[in-house]
Parts: sequence; C-alpha cells; structure tokens
Amino acid sequence: MKNRIVNIESVSEYNDILGIETLHPLVSVIDMSQASAIRHMRHTFGMYVIFLKDVKCGDMIYGRHRYDYQEGTLVCLAPGQVIGFEDNGETFRPKGWALVFHPDIIRGTSLGKRIKEYTFFSYEVNEALHLSESERNMVIDCLKQIRNELGHAIDRHSKKIINVGIEMLLDYCMRFYERQFITRSHINRDILSRFDALLDDCFSGDSRERDGLPTVRYCAEQLCLSPNYFGDLIKKETGKTAQEYIRIKLVEAAKNRILDPGKTISQVAYELGFQYPQHFSRLFKKTVGHTPNEYRSSME
Repeated sequence: MKNRIVNIESVSEYNDILGIETLHPLVSVIDMSQASAIRHMRHTFGMYVIFLKDVKCGDMIYGRHRYDYQEGTLVCLAPGQVIGFEDNGETFRPKGWALVFHPDIIRGTSLGKRIKEYTFFSYEVNEALHLSESERNMVIDCLKQIRNELGHAIDRHSKKIINVGIEMLLDYCMRFYERQFITRSHINRDILSRFDALLDDCFSGDSRERDGLPTVRYCAEQLCLSPNYFGDLIKKETGKTAQEYIRIKLVEAAKNRILDPGKTISQVAYELGFQYPQHFSRLFKKTVGHTPNEYRSSME
C-alpha cells in the first residue's frame, strides 16, 4: 500500500529489513553499503536513529512535508517520528551510515539523564546538520568505535562503553550544530528580524485579547521552524531563551499601553493576551521592578 507506514519497534527488526546481522539487541551501527536493496517506505521507529547520508536521495517525506535530502546530511530522529519515501514499488540501495539505539540502552545512565539536552532529535529534516568532510570523518570514526564494541561479547562493561560512545557522538553533533548556527548567522539574523516583526504585530493590535499570549510553539510555526530548532537559534543569536525574548517584547509593549491614561491596567492586561490581570502585574513587576501602577505614576 502506497501510504502505509511501517512501524519498526526493535533493532533486530530493522536489521532484518536491511539484511544486517544483529550484534546487540539494543544497538546497531549499519554501514549502508553492506545492506540489502530495500523498497521505498514510510516508517516510524521505536528507537533513536541517526542517519548519515552519502548520496542525494531526492524528496523524502518527514511528517506531512517533503524535503530534498542532500548529500552529507546528518538527520537525528527520536522515537515515534515518521520518515521515509512513498512506496512506488521500486527498490534502492541506501548509502551512508546509521546508528540505531533503543531507549532501554540508555535508561538509568548519565546519557539517559541528558538525552533531552540533545534538542536536535526534535528538529525537522530541513533543519538537519550539513557536515564538512572533516566532521563527516569524525562522525564515521565514532560510529566505527561503537561498532567495534558491538563485536565484543556482551559483558558487564558493555553497556557503559556503548553509552560513552553514543554520548561522544551526540556531543560532536551538538558542537557541529553550533558551528552551523554560526556559519548561517546571516540566515539566523533574518529569522530574528522576522521574529521581531511577528511579535511587534502580535502586540500592536487587539488580536491578543482573542488569541491569548504568543507561545514559543506559535512563533516557531509562523516562521516555519520546529520549536526546538527555533529555541536553540534564538538562544545562540541573543543569549536569551525564546520565552525570555517574547517576555521582553511583551513588557516593552506593555509600557507603551500603560502610559495611555484612558486605559486601566486590567484593560492593558487583557489586550496583551493575559487571562488574569494579576498574572500580568506579577510578570511586569518581576521584569521591571515596579508594578504597572507604580511605573505609570513614575512616568507622569
């Protein structure tokens, strides 16, 4: 069936699809040049997956969107995400590398506690990491080290050593993503300008009273970015979280409205999207150091 989504729940299940021997029940490092030809399919994993693609693959579907999957791209997927190509009846032989690891391998470890820090697992495919040749080689070296450990008989040291290898790879990915944020600074500045314009528009009209306060997710969606990528980008560009940045713009808009003698503080709060005026007053005092009424009096 063309639109069928294949659910892959285990490492061995994925290895079987690719014709690869399973060396460990919870982890697999796959050199795709050794995999069998497979049919195009859309699938979801019950595992974490990192793909390093060595060829241009054409239009890949991620969620409901199509992306041109370029050579030298690293894509990181968390459990439950849907990715793949529509099944057109043809087979293809993938090229590149893949790391697949089940959440159970990191459960109870330092990596398990840190896994949420690797926010790139929730990026969209069009926000993927594009590697330089030296970065690509470092990623492959990490994958080969993990694969070498998988070749050993499982003993009491295996889980720790495998986790150290995976954690090192993820830390390199974090470093490379930070490099990508820097090298794309001109694009990021454009996004920041659009973010400013979006917030100015949000707080200049009366729509907030109807729609409520703008959230990070709402702003990310308006800018066609995933919330995690958007948040990381804003943090890198401004030194502030996206939520903090929204709050700053909100308070600046509030100051202008508070100075309008024809409006009560409650009216200002509702116009800015607050459901309860007391919440607005607390946020304003926490940010400015004065209550809205104190600020109004000081400016008279």
